[in-house]
Amino acid sequence: MNGFEINKIVAAIIFTVLVVFGIEKITDLVFNVEKPSEAAYVVEAPTIKNVTSASSSAGVVDIKAFLALGTLEHGQKVFKKCSACHVVAKGGKNKIGPVLYGVLGKKSASIKDYKYSKALVAHGKVWSFAEMNSYLIKPQAHIKGTKMAFAGLKSEKDRASVILYMNSFSDNPLSSP
Repeated sequence: MNGFEINKIVAAIIFTVLVVFGIEKITDLVFNVEKPSEAAYVVEAPTIKNVTSASSSAGVVDIKAFLALGTLEHGQKVFKKCSACHVVAKGGKNKIGPVLYGVLGKKSASIKDYKYSKALVAHGKVWSFAEMNSYLIKPQAHIKGTKMAFAGLKSEKDRASVILYMNSFSDNPLSSP
């Protein structure tokens, strides 16, 4: 291969690069598209609504109305998101997260053979329907420093269903309000 052949190959590569990048400039000159001054449609961010009683001014959730949104069947479907890290069956083994059998009605961080985060141990509250609801909205926001890396359940129906489903897996389930 002589020097003239190498020059032709290099020239072909340079020409191809110029054509590829030059096509955009040429099409901009040929097809002048003016951008609209305002958007054709507006996308609004979803808002999280809480079911509250009429007399509630502090944003306390009406648990009876909240739990009425959920079903066990829907809770079983939604719990599949949780089953990557948790087991809800009696006698189940801890995974990344602790076993959740009978967790409602117990104090947080109460399973002996699981290493909880310091934040969850310090939390020290009993897992009631309202407490579990607040936690499932966004665990990291409810208990700052928790190890649970879960985005949360935004849908009230999903949260209510999961809580009902978890409550059904217990020797002493919490009574519905």
